[in-house]
Formats: sequence, structure tokens, C-alpha cells
Amino acid sequence: MDLNLDTLKQEILDYLEAHELAIFRNSPGTLEGSPMVLWDSEHYPDYRMFVDAGIKASVKLMLFANREFEASDIDDLLEQLEDLEIDRDQQRDYQSRLRKLRVYEGVTCSLELAFNHDSHLYVYELQPDWYEDFLIIEDEIANAMAADDLDEGDSLGGYFSKN
Repeated sequence: MDLNLDTLKQEILDYLEAHELAIFRNSPGTLEGSPMVLWDSEHYPDYRMFVDAGIKASVKLMLFANREFEASDIDDLLEQLEDLEIDRDQQRDYQSRLRKLRVYEGVTCSLELAFNHDSHLYVYELQPDWYEDFLIIEDEIANAMAADDLDEGDSLGGYFSKN
């Protein structure tokens, strides 16, 4: 879903304040590695349902993180593309897809809400479709780079043993 997360961000903060929840602003992505239970935001995108579930579980503290899409996100991938051994048409396709995403520089690309209950972190996360597209491109380039590294590792430099 292509949401305007910049507007939604303030709406969520206002909702948390209205329900007298303490807001702990954490950095996006820092929840990795914790035992997490993810909210099904695809089928239940309303953050209020998530917050209300936390309130019913007697939660008083809600973790909140947001991330803005930065020019360096695109620049890093374009730089990696230069080192990648792929055909020219495929490289142009990636470059074109990445350039189209420049219109989103400075736009919120991820929102995370979370609360701790019974030693589990319950997490609500939203990302717009355009950012999901970016993450797919990022994965494709990372996989291609890993394949290139494997291909280079297979080389024995022309030497082999007859033992």
C-alpha cells in the first residue's frame, strides 16, 4: 500500500499521547534479534488496533521509530552497480528504477511501533509500496554481488594440482 507515512507518523504520535502512553523513540531496525511477534499489517493496517491491543495488555510504554529515505540509499546501490558484472541492459534497468525513486528522498519510508509483553516484543511495521520496491532492488543487487564473489572465489588462478 502506498501510504503517506509522514502524515500517519504524526497521527500515530497524537493517538499514543491521547491514550497517555509513554513514547520511547528508538532507532529503526534496532528491534532485530529480539523475540518478536509481528502484527499482520497487510490485513489489519489500522495502527489503532495494534495500540489498543497493547493497552488491553496493560502496556504503558510504546516504542516508536521512523526512517526517512535518503539520497545515500540510492547512491550506495548505484555505486554497487558499477562494481557488478552484469550486462549493460540490466544495469540500465536498475539505474532507471533507482532514479525513479529519487522523488521519495526525505520521505518517511518506515514506521515501527512496538511494545514488550511477557518477554516478547510485539511489533507493528508499515512501509509504502515504493520502499518495498527499493528493498527488492537492494536484495537483487546484494544477491548478484554475492554471486560475483562466489564466481571469483572459484578461480584457482590457472593452477591446479595433479595429486
